[in-house]
Amino acid sequence: MSLVVLRDVSFAYDGTPVLVDIDLVIEEGDFLAIIGPNGSGKTTLVKIILGLLRPTAGQVEIFGKPPAQFSNWDKIGYVPQKATHIDPFFPASVDEVVGMALISSRRQGSAKGREARAKVRRALEVVGMAEFGREPIGRLSGGQQQRVFIARALVTSPRVLFLDEPTTGVDAETQTAFYDMLDRLNRSEGLTIVLVTHDIGIVNKHVNRVACLNQKLIYHGDHAGFCRSDAFRDMIGHGDHLISHEH
Repeated sequence: MSLVVLRDVSFAYDGTPVLVDIDLVIEEGDFLAIIGPNGSGKTTLVKIILGLLRPTAGQVEIFGKPPAQFSNWDKIGYVPQKATHIDPFFPASVDEVVGMALISSRRQGSAKGREARAKVRRALEVVGMAEFGREPIGRLSGGQQQRVFIARALVTSPRVLFLDEPTTGVDAETQTAFYDMLDRLNRSEGLTIVLVTHDIGIVNKHVNRVACLNQKLIYHGDHAGFCRSDAFRDMIGHGDHLISHEH
């Protein structure tokens, strides 16, 4: 099933092209990496899909509807850039941060008391953070905060999760554990994942689809095909990060 469809989508800031003639389909069950250099339009593309920006040309469909007509946003989880840059004195516990998504949710906003606590507990269990429910969010490490914000995105039971540069500033060991967790969510929980990154190293181990972007969509297809593509060789030639992983 196609969850997101973009047809001939273009976007410009003050007349400067950022995206040009993008055709992209995100299928249910995909673990898709949207990759490309800084300034290639990756974050803009995600904001267009989420209805935060309107394309200057083209059409977008989310679960078969244009963003302006789509209302069931609980089906989509989103972790934006710098979500884990939390003031260490921010006065909220892990449980409270995750539970805020239920309060803001239109469809599940009525979840209260025991029902809400059960949803929060389940989401934290999925990301391995259930024991930290009462901890202040600001006292956690960057990697732990990542997991909490994933739980916050999962608590409304979405069908697709968007993550925008989720491991910026996080050490390599934490990154590995984080991507292993995403792989488990995709394979075991059946969650469709769309990961935005400029570091192509992560695509070698977990993702099954790749969209290579640089204003235009240079490549969109399976991971094996990407590794044989001109787009891959061009990125390596321009010094983009590559980390080899053993399957």
